Amino acid sequence: MSIREIIAANLRLLIKGRASVSAVCRELGINRTQFERYLQGQTVPNKATVKLICDYFQIGEKDLYREPGAAEPEKSDHASIREMLYHNLTRPPGPAIASGIYFTYFSIPDHPDLLMRSVTFVRREGELVTFRRVTKWAENHVQRGARAPGSHYGVATSRLNWIYFSGVNSRQTGEPSIIAVQWAPYSEPVLVGKAMVLTGSGPAFVSVIMRQQVTRMSTKQAMRLVRVVRIDDPGVDKLVVSLAREA
Repeated sequence: MSIREIIAANLRLLIKGRASVSAVCRELGINRTQFERYLQGQTVPNKATVKLICDYFQIGEKDLYREPGAAEPEKSDHASIREMLYHNLTRPPGPAIASGIYFTYFSIPDHPDLLMRSVTFVRREGELVTFRRVTKWAENHVQRGARAPGSHYGVATSRLNWIYFSGVNSRQTGEPSIIAVQWAPYSEPVLVGKAMVLTGSGPAFVSVIMRQQVTRMSTKQAMRLVRVVRIDDPGVDKLVVSLAREA
């Protein structure tokens, strides 16, 4: 088999069980027509796209290039450790959080009047909960020391009533991120806690609020709302504003 045929066959196997090819393309941020060309073996993805695909499906690059059915090479000690860590992270019980769109607000160090509004797409498959979090700056907005944009992919786990969102940025610096949140005692779905983010002067710990979008909203609509907002912006949810001021 040619390399194009091998990648195409592996991609077809990987998307089995997923909601749809369109859903995979949306979550990857890849054009549907271009992805279909990969599936048909008409072309191969470039290095950056290969990394994006492998991170999304949680496989190694060698797995994408290995002919389907070929025997896997002997696992190294490092591979065994990685597998053990992954299984420990994703072992049941899964976090008590449903699939959906969650707007994620970060405080900005030295700027109490501002919030960074990201969007987190949570996907639940049984006990396994994965996510993608998108962060970007509004056009012409001064960055104020933070690194952006970001497209973090990762897994959500639960320990002692806390939900941990551990991910890696697929853009720019590839830095890791971690958010620790728990459900706030309100009738409306909102999570509060702390996050580690990368700023111009290094890692910083900030307050974070995750607000579930309970009304129907498309991915594109959610992405349009991702930007820095003022805490007194009338478009910001009142519960978020109250929690941000308390924090």
